[in-house]
Amino acid sequence: MVCRAASFDGGETTVSACEISWFSALCDDDYEFLGVSDPKLKSSWEHCRDIVLTAETGGFDNILLPSGYALGIDTTAFAAAISTLVHRIRLLMAVRIGETWPPQLARQIATIDRILGGRLTVNIISSDMPGETLASAPRYARTVEAMKILKTLLNGEPLDHDGEFWKLKLDPPRVGTVSGKCPPLYFGGLSPDARDAAAQGCDVYLMWPDREEAVRDIIADMKDRAAKYGRTLRFGYRAHVIVRETEDEARAYARRLLSKLDAETGAAIRQKSLDSTSVGVTAQAALREAADNEGFVEEGLWTGIGRARSGCGAAIVGDPDQVLAKLQRYRAMGIEAFILSGYPHAAEADLFARHVLPRIDHGPLV
Repeated sequence: MVCRAASFDGGETTVSACEISWFSALCDDDYEFLGVSDPKLKSSWEHCRDIVLTAETGGFDNILLPSGYALGIDTTAFAAAISTLVHRIRLLMAVRIGETWPPQLARQIATIDRILGGRLTVNIISSDMPGETLASAPRYARTVEAMKILKTLLNGEPLDHDGEFWKLKLDPPRVGTVSGKCPPLYFGGLSPDARDAAAQGCDVYLMWPDREEAVRDIIADMKDRAAKYGRTLRFGYRAHVIVRETEDEARAYARRLLSKLDAETGAAIRQKSLDSTSVGVTAQAALREAADNEGFVEEGLWTGIGRARSGCGAAIVGDPDQVLAKLQRYRAMGIEAFILSGYPHAAEADLFARHVLPRIDHGPLV
């Protein structure tokens, strides 16, 4: 399926159907008012299950299951359990490389993919081992090794790997994925080391919110980096969203989200994350600093979310036409996958599913 979207010069460009994913708040990241803890919205099996089921009912193609050692509930265990309850939606299971042994991770991925009927995708996180800190270059080098090991084993090939971090000679696990291939690996990071790791090993390069001109520049850079390894990448965009029937209502809801947040609480929430000092998080902070008095850094992109969140820190805000137009502009740049979220996550998923999703030609990345 293809459609027309506005290009940078105001003309039209042909774009393929895109994947629209939602987000299940496994890492204690759900609020009615940002920074105000609500026991009903804390990460739990029941709450996160209900977000996933809401997203499936709403028609989303995929759902990100995030992972954070110090926050929330375990992602792999949750993915295995929820796989028995969903019938159509894909799962984007986040895995932290610093906490894994790749052959065992390959078996877990294959097993969950089997339970799910072949609908698993994987978000690779280049994490440290909790309690340890590895410099950027070796940490990303370890992640590249892990991605190569996963692809070899999950493609059903014998592994003979002599790397810096793992030296392994193994046959692939007996149980493979439904497709017989490694699921798509989604991966993000802005530092030079992260970009090079993505160019070498991932399938879908994810970006956090930024000005449209910056998104365009990152895509161009990543295409060049991947080409040097004889590879091509697909591109994804992770953002929050606030959609209401009118722009005034959407902006009023954005103000309401921040109405009970104080600076101290927001800073404490941001510091909880293990990636709070990364290049990507620093870029999100710079985006907030460049915003206007209402927190908008460009038309439709509101940075207030980042006042109480490390990581993805901006939202697409507007009425259905405005939100759709913003997504279409990203698509014209080459974005093929969107991972969206909003607060509270189940309620905002329902709003987006009713107001915007039916107007987008979308489907799982294949």
